[in-house]
Amino acid sequence: MSRADAAGPLRQAQAVVRARTSGPGFYDVTRKVQQHLATMGAGSGVLTLFIRHTSASLVVQENADPTVQADLVDALDGLAPANRRWRHADEGPDDMPAHVKSMLTQTSLAIPVFTGHLQLGTWQAIYVAEHRSAPHEREVALAWIGTIIDNSG
Repeated sequence: MSRADAAGPLRQAQAVVRARTSGPGFYDVTRKVQQHLATMGAGSGVLTLFIRHTSASLVVQENADPTVQADLVDALDGLAPANRRWRHADEGPDDMPAHVKSMLTQTSLAIPVFTGHLQLGTWQAIYVAEHRSAPHEREVALAWIGTIIDNSG
């Protein structure tokens, strides 16, 4: 952390990122999240992300080879298949498996931010993992705490 970035009090900021999904899979929200950090004037600190749904989740995963994501969808389908006899089936055969998949993955993430940049690895991205078959608009709440970059001069 640079001296200029460390100076000053800690600040907080909040935002919501929306992701439109079209069925099971991984939807990259990294660019949207990074844009909100810039808008917030984020310096160094931590960003917490929380998905406001029980049938989708958040994951940090490989962003280079899309077959990784396809294999992960297949693996989750194997752990929580739609054709199992679930007790909770009021919202369709994919609903309960989606709850299980959400429980097995994550609904929140904490990512360090240095001088305004997410500290993701070279091959990492932030994804909304959609576990339902129908299209949805998912909301991810962002909560930033850290220093603010002063660009006033």
